Amino acid sequence: MKTAPLINLPHVVEAVRLAFQDYERALLANELNVLDDYFWDADQTVRYGVAENLYGARDIAAYRRVCTPVGPGRQLRHTVISTFDEHYATVSTEFSDGETSRTGRQMQTWVNFPDGWKVVAAHVSVDLSTL
Repeated sequence: MKTAPLINLPHVVEAVRLAFQDYERALLANELNVLDDYFWDADQTVRYGVAENLYGARDIAAYRRVCTPVGPGRQLRHTVISTFDEHYATVSTEFSDGETSRTGRQMQTWVNFPDGWKVVAAHVSVDLSTL
């Protein structure tokens, strides 16, 4: 008989929150090696962006090196962290660039590997009603 996963254990939520905050810090600072380390180094890692579909950690890293860095005005809101047991989490947030009225959305699936929390899937989109 399957048992239900333990949802939102406080210490797991805190660990994911810290990883996500550091990911966002690195994103704003354009620290490419740190961002690379936050993605699972595998061909199965997926990142769907506003205008690109990336498959594999190498493609994601290559994209980061040619895309326009995130501006310093980035603001997050409605961030929701959900964890399942001690190994899986989702982080969903809305963001704005601090300069326009556009709103973006970001969802990440995180897995706790022996070397830390890693993004295994990410999706970024723009709310078309804010364009």
